[in-house]
Amino acid sequence: MNEIYSNGLLGGSADHFPKILAQSEIPAMITSPHQLAVTRLTLTNFRCYAQQRLETDGRPVVLTGPNGAGKTNLLEALSFLVPGRGLRRAKLTEISRRTADQSHDNSGWAVAARLSVGDNEMEIGTGLELAEAPSARDKRVIKIDGTVIKSQAELGSYTSAQWLTPQMDRLFLEGASGRRRFVDQLICGLDPEHAGPVAAYEHSLRSRNKLLRDGKLDPQWLDSIEESLARHGIAISVRRLEAVGRLQAVCRRTKGAFPGSVISMVGEVENWLADEPALAVEDRLRGALRASRKSDAAGGGTSIGPHRSDFSVIHGETQMEAEICSTGEQKALLIGIVLATARLQTEERGYTPLLLLDEIAAHLDENRRASLFELILDLGAQAWITGTENKIFAPLGDKVQRFAIQNGEFEQL
Repeated sequence: MNEIYSNGLLGGSADHFPKILAQSEIPAMITSPHQLAVTRLTLTNFRCYAQQRLETDGRPVVLTGPNGAGKTNLLEALSFLVPGRGLRRAKLTEISRRTADQSHDNSGWAVAARLSVGDNEMEIGTGLELAEAPSARDKRVIKIDGTVIKSQAELGSYTSAQWLTPQMDRLFLEGASGRRRFVDQLICGLDPEHAGPVAAYEHSLRSRNKLLRDGKLDPQWLDSIEESLARHGIAISVRRLEAVGRLQAVCRRTKGAFPGSVISMVGEVENWLADEPALAVEDRLRGALRASRKSDAAGGGTSIGPHRSDFSVIHGETQMEAEICSTGEQKALLIGIVLATARLQTEERGYTPLLLLDEIAAHLDENRRASLFELILDLGAQAWITGTENKIFAPLGDKVQRFAIQNGEFEQL
C-alpha cells in the first residue's frame, strides 16, 4: 500500500492551501467565488482501472463511452476526495480492481488528485490500507500533501462535491433512508462537521439495536449508548433543520428550466424542536429511548430518533408532493436542489464544489438539457458529466474538456 501511495502524492504541508471557509469566516474582501477543480487524477487498482492518470484544467469535463466502460467508476473515485463512503456507498474491499478470475486484487486501491482553488494547489490521496494482522481491520487512509490525517471531517474542510446518479432517480419513490442520506450529503457540502455526528449516531444506533436483538437489556450499557444517541441525534436534527432552512431560500426560486421547490425535514424529533429548545429535546429523546427499550427489543430496532425523519419536497409551481410528480419532474426537482445547494455552498464558503453528474442529460428534453448546461457554466464549477453519446454535449463546444472512455482507457477528444 505504501508503494501505491508513493505514486502521485507529494510531500510537504497543507498549510499553504486554504481550508474552505465557513460562512462566518469568509473575509469581506471576497467578492467572487473561487473554483475548486481537479487538475490531475491518478487511479491505482480502482474498479476497472489498473493504473490511469488524467490531466485536466478548470473547465467542466465530459466523459463519454458505452455502458460498462468505466465512466461511473471514475466519478466514484472523485467522490472519495470528500468525506463519506462515496457515491455508491460500497464496502472498501469491493472497490479493488478485479483480476481475470473476477476475484478482487489483494493489494488495496488508491485515488490521488491534484486540486486547485484559485492560485493554490494541494495533493490529496486516499485508499484502502490492508490490515497486516488477521485480527486487525482494513481501513481507509487519507493523505493531504503527503501527511496522513486522522479525520474525514478534516478532509471536508478542504474539498467538497455534490453528485447525482441514475440510482437517485427513484429517491422520491423509495424509503426515507435514501432521502436522509441525500440531505446529509447536501449538508456535508455546506457544513463538513455534520459528518461527525452522523457517523457517531449510526455507530451508537447499531450498538443499541444489537443489544436489543440479543436481549441484553443491561441498564448501564443502554444508558451510555442512549446518551450518545440523544446527544448526537439532536445535533443532527438541529443541523438538518438549519441547513434545509437556508437552502429553502435558494430552492424556492425557479432557475432556468428547473422548478423551484418547497423543502423541509419532517418527523417527531423535528416537531419537538419546533416547540422546545434543543437541550430540552435532548432530554426528551433520552427519556423516550429509555421508555421504549422493551417494545424496541420486541420490534427489532430503535423506533424513535432522527433516523426516522424524512426529507419532504414539494413542487414549487404545482404544489404537488414530489412522489406523485411525473418521472421527468422528479428528476428536474432533484437537479434543481443539487444546483441550488452548489450555489448556496459557493455563497457561504467562497468556493464552488465539484459536481459529479452521472448520465445526467440522458432523460432530459432538449430545453432542460440546454438549461442544465447553461446553469453549470454560469455557476463556474468544474462539473464531471458522463454520457454514452458525445453529440448530446455538442452545444457546450470548447467550454468543456472531452474524454472518451473504453475498457478502462482514456482518450482526449
